[in-house]
Amino acid sequence: MNGEPIAEESPFKGETGLRRIWKAFGYSLSGLRAAYINEDAFRQESWLAAVLIPVALVLPLPGTARAMMIGSVLLVLIVELLNSAIEAAIDRISLGRHRLSKRAKDIGSAAVLIALLNVLVTWALVLIS
Repeated sequence: MNGEPIAEESPFKGETGLRRIWKAFGYSLSGLRAAYINEDAFRQESWLAAVLIPVALVLPLPGTARAMMIGSVLLVLIVELLNSAIEAAIDRISLGRHRLSKRAKDIGSAAVLIALLNVLVTWALVLIS
């Protein structure tokens, strides 16, 4: 660079320190709330997590097995959040049908499917071993 200050990417950036962390936490809670209220799949997967995580915690298993089981469930929620964000952004751009919009939504859905299959495989392998 030639010494010129770099322009900010967003006028909403610029907070630093604890204030930034606190605001980011608030935005994260807003995102979780929005996903839970507006996304049926996220709500269903949250209830699944509410059942499976306590089950994993009470099973007489080594800590690493529990971590793998819980991690696989949390991965589903993470992937669903990303999929929902992709869908919302595409719908914001246009509600019209377009092959690229369909492709993006289908790929996001496939990612959720793979995360769910990961739960099944992980839990099956841990429980049968």
